[in-house]
Amino acid sequence: MPFCFRDLLFNFAYSINRYGMKIYAMIGSFVVCLALLFYSLGFCKQQRKGIVNSQVLTFFTLGVIGDVLATTLMIMGSTKGLFTFHGLLGYSALLGMCIDAFLMWRHKLKMGVNVKVGKVLNIYSRIAFFWWIVAFITGLLLVAFRHS
Repeated sequence: MPFCFRDLLFNFAYSINRYGMKIYAMIGSFVVCLALLFYSLGFCKQQRKGIVNSQVLTFFTLGVIGDVLATTLMIMGSTKGLFTFHGLLGYSALLGMCIDAFLMWRHKLKMGVNVKVGKVLNIYSRIAFFWWIVAFITGLLLVAFRHS
């Protein structure tokens, strides 16, 4: 029997569905974990080396795309509405993440590849990453307390 990612994902979603989460929210939760992985890899590589290269940009871009997709899916699966505390926290974190990725791309296009990132961009990147992690952990805790 050939491996099918779609079947694996839907089997995972079905097994977790007994907790009452909607399928969109479950898939969104999986995708946001991937976004966390990609955005964290990009952030760590950029902070450690102090430069923007193709790997950093790839990870940042995949992280942003993943978070946009995850946010969309979680909104579709939410019964709480668009404007909750966690929602506003998440939207602002996503905006910060998008601005961070945009600034990294702009830096690369203006300065070239493997050029040192300035202090201001490094600080902004740290703030955006920290804010996004706060939003991620808040969502994780909300789900954990809801199902405990």
